[in-house]
Amino acid sequence: MQMEKNLNSPARVRLTALFDEGSYKEIGSCVMEKTAPAGVVCAYGYVNGNPVYAFAQDQSVEKGAVGAAQADKIAKVYNLAAKTGAPVVGIFDSNGAFMDGTAESLNAYSRLMTKTAAVSGVVPQIAVVAGPCAGSAAMMACAADFVVMSEESELFLTPSFEKGAGSAKAAAANGIAAMTAADDKAAIEKARELINLLPVNNMASVPCMEYEAPAATAGKDLNSIVNSIADGGSVVELYADYAGAAYTALATVAGSTVAIAATNKTQDKLTEADCAKLARFVRTADAFSIPVITLVDTLGFDGNSDTELAGAVKALTRLAGTYTEATTAKISVITGKAVGPVFVAMAGKYSNADFTYALDGAYIAPLAPEAAVEFLWHDKLAGAEDLSAKRAELAKEYTDTLASAVSAAQQGCVDEIVEAAELRSVLEGALAMLESKRVTNLPRKHNNLPF
Repeated sequence: MQMEKNLNSPARVRLTALFDEGSYKEIGSCVMEKTAPAGVVCAYGYVNGNPVYAFAQDQSVEKGAVGAAQADKIAKVYNLAAKTGAPVVGIFDSNGAFMDGTAESLNAYSRLMTKTAAVSGVVPQIAVVAGPCAGSAAMMACAADFVVMSEESELFLTPSFEKGAGSAKAAAANGIAAMTAADDKAAIEKARELINLLPVNNMASVPCMEYEAPAATAGKDLNSIVNSIADGGSVVELYADYAGAAYTALATVAGSTVAIAATNKTQDKLTEADCAKLARFVRTADAFSIPVITLVDTLGFDGNSDTELAGAVKALTRLAGTYTEATTAKISVITGKAVGPVFVAMAGKYSNADFTYALDGAYIAPLAPEAAVEFLWHDKLAGAEDLSAKRAELAKEYTDTLASAVSAAQQGCVDEIVEAAELRSVLEGALAMLESKRVTNLPRKHNNLPF
């Protein structure tokens, strides 16, 4: 006799919303956890025609409590995903582990963390946090490539009496949640949107789809530049509420997925959080061979003696190392200023970019204009009646000569100078030429960048 299912349970309703209509099949629906069905529904099916495995914790059964049986069911999902090369979507909604005073639940979570780590960078993992997600479950969700949170959900290691500490808003502000949504249905729709843009695994090509013309003409601000190079309606910004100087988004160019990493979203200097945001995003793109388009416009690191001691050098070193290690196609465009170490980290043509372009009027130099004048042309300031005016005059001269895009191109620091109106076409051509890029690094377990 077949066990009766609660077809209206939150878990099954959410899986129905995730998968294409009528496409999903359950796995292990009869498995018991102690005296009740295991508090998770596992399934496979199709999302926008792409094969996907998923699990949804079921609050209607023992509040979704995690034990050995639930861990077994979820582990089966990861095993199948690894064998077949299909993405995993986890929908988290559980009050925690079975609290029976034993270490069994800890062993269950340990097993799941091992499974999550095993497929990291092999198949895309998306965590949808639709309710409580605490303790070890929070670690498991955070280990996914992208976390999408409902505004009704919570994510935390330990309970806090501080108002809003585990909220979706707090998780977005701290760089844990890539996106938030008003409710679980909207969060699942965002997960579907991500699946549509991601390769199914690390050996697959990026998706290629029909596309619309760019939504904007070329402009000087970041949004205008992004919307002038990306296909119309294709841009999905990620981590929008975290590290405000950096910008990260998935989009398509001529129908193929790209990762856009940019600076100067809200300010022209980077912080340690901005570097972390960009580095994690580039690593994710590289894991699945998604081409990275980097738009550089920054004066460098927002630092003083305190921030230097707190990790400015480490932050930029991690960012530079991330770009250097990435073997996916990398195209950098200097859209404004590229000053000092940030140029090395994000646009250096010998290590970090296959093609480096500069828009006409870009500024590329080891120092900001005013600092360069003081260092290089201090003698020209001597005797000036109006020191401020003279300094401004010399700064403009430096910008128009030694620090110009033309000067950088003449020295081979950039490959070509591009008009803003031509940038989309140039990028299309470069992406097409880099489609067959193959790079083999020296054998090693992993790099050892400073954390």
